[in-house]
Amino acid sequence: MKLSIVIVNYNVEYFLEQCLRSVDIACKTINSEVFVVDNNSVDGSLSMLKEKFPWVQLIANKENVGFSKANNQAIKMSKGEYVLLLNPDTVVENDTLIKIIDYMDAHSDVGGLGVKMIDGKGQFLPESKRGLPTPEVAFYKIFGLSKIFPNSKRFGKYHLSYLDNNQIHEIEILAGAFMLMRKSVLDKIGFLDEDFFMYGEDIDLSYRIIKAGYKNIYFPETRIIHYKGESTKKSSVNYVFIFYNAMIIFAHKHFSQKNAKFFSFLINIAIYFRASLSIVKRFISGVFLPFIDISLIWIGFYFLKNYWAYYFFSVNYDYYPPIYIGLIVPIYIFFWLISFYLVGGYEKPHKLLKVIQGIFIGTIAILVVYALQDIDFRYSRALILLGAVWSTISMLFVRYLLHFIGINTYRIGEANNKRFIVVGDSFEAERVADLLRKTDNSVGFIGLVNVEIKQDTPNFIGDISQINDIIDIYHIDEVIFCSKSMSASEIISYMSDLKSKTIDYKIAPPESSFLIGSNSINTFSDLYVVDINAINKPANKRNKRLIDLIFSLFFLIFFPVLFLFQKRPIGFLINIIYVLFASKSWVGYNYNLQYTTKLPDIKKGVLNTCDLINLSKLNTDTVNRLNLLYSRDYKIKTDLLIVIKNLRELGR
Repeated sequence: MKLSIVIVNYNVEYFLEQCLRSVDIACKTINSEVFVVDNNSVDGSLSMLKEKFPWVQLIANKENVGFSKANNQAIKMSKGEYVLLLNPDTVVENDTLIKIIDYMDAHSDVGGLGVKMIDGKGQFLPESKRGLPTPEVAFYKIFGLSKIFPNSKRFGKYHLSYLDNNQIHEIEILAGAFMLMRKSVLDKIGFLDEDFFMYGEDIDLSYRIIKAGYKNIYFPETRIIHYKGESTKKSSVNYVFIFYNAMIIFAHKHFSQKNAKFFSFLINIAIYFRASLSIVKRFISGVFLPFIDISLIWIGFYFLKNYWAYYFFSVNYDYYPPIYIGLIVPIYIFFWLISFYLVGGYEKPHKLLKVIQGIFIGTIAILVVYALQDIDFRYSRALILLGAVWSTISMLFVRYLLHFIGINTYRIGEANNKRFIVVGDSFEAERVADLLRKTDNSVGFIGLVNVEIKQDTPNFIGDISQINDIIDIYHIDEVIFCSKSMSASEIISYMSDLKSKTIDYKIAPPESSFLIGSNSINTFSDLYVVDINAINKPANKRNKRLIDLIFSLFFLIFFPVLFLFQKRPIGFLINIIYVLFASKSWVGYNYNLQYTTKLPDIKKGVLNTCDLINLSKLNTDTVNRLNLLYSRDYKIKTDLLIVIKNLRELGR
């Protein structure tokens, strides 16, 4: 046996399928075996593996044992001369495995090898080659010196950024996404250290290979796509703590006590610094626009009330008491912004019509409440209307300004005009284009590009040799490659060649109802699954949360009466609290049976989709169908019917 490939999977079914398709092609002429170690996934990965890849040796764990232990399970069973640890969110070129094995066969002093990696936008991933994170190197990385001086041999050691990305180099640390090692070396130095649950194990293993007298090599003569950050979100606070704590474990294991303490000190500074930055960034991102709206509306009201008092009542500016600007106006603003939020005004991309809708609804609500107040608190209907006009103008202005400046986070309505090209043969390109039309509301244009050069095919706007001109002329935002029509090598080459263009890429696997891409290292990839997306639309998520809150407040107010009708009164009260604080929803999926269809994530429900029908026993197919229908065709009235029909069961 020449090669053993080990892939650890955890809830990334779609990436895993694409990865295995590329591995299958790359292994055609190699005596090899492939292990998939599944860490208790619940997304349908196991059923997909059994149906589409029966030749894979599957190790199905009943719990998430971590990356190191999962890899070790397969390494112990492996029979290959070489062992390749491969991430599931990767795609290898057709000749990747042949090239790396040929190189290792020719260089007996090499213990480990990594390759050139690009991300889902065709950009080079700097972690393809790394240096040992000594305290000095870590200091330069943590405080940004390595980024400021990437070509410096002193400051650029973390990612060895001073080395040519296209030349073979001896390096210190291999990337865990793709680590090829001699099995004899692993038998000598030991497998992955299971003290590292996730992250850091690749650094530890790479360092042990060097200490044993072998070389680690960066080999850029073949490439892989690595959808960096898709399986794990690298901007999250949780990631920061896990990763840097792994570095502390490494330091105590391999450095002197003095250096380990200094390294730990630096890492702890980095942990809290990065975590604080992440929290502050998220907070600012979430409150920035509402804060601007509140400030401008309040300032506008301050001048409006002075103007109204002086020019229409001919009285002093202090005609309105301090309570008006200090309390009454903030209440008005609250009504407007809550109405604006409920109509989807803060959703992206921003839509200017939502400003008018939100302010109009909020104004009606304010006037209704105003009419019910005592005369002492009815200051001026005219000011309310003027305030509504000013609120509309100021909010529209802010959004136009942010859009004009070019800040992507605050673009206006651009997602509704997204322009695609699909690259493939006539059958596959048409299939993928049809899938896109059904599942993406942002489609503005879809052009078909033929993989066969100089073929005049109806409905195609050109062939792949013209792709640069097609992108420019048709102002394309996103390119979708059909992997049935193109090899992984071809796709990677085009992504690398087009990386200078500000476009996104996706890959459409054959005979699948999803597309995989990587628009950002901080967000999960876009998976367009046919029709199974209604409940995850922002408006439906908001409506579902709103109906949960309304029910909970109603149940809380009338609890002294309703608890008399409950089978489990204490459970009823506990569930009200859970739903109020968003730990549960009143209605969710039925999880009593294993479901086979991947569904959007929602909160666990007190009641479930099967509570709408009066059947004591349901088979798996029926439960799956009910879950699917609930997800695909979500409506508020469905939750209403389920809750009303099962009022005695709210204490589950």
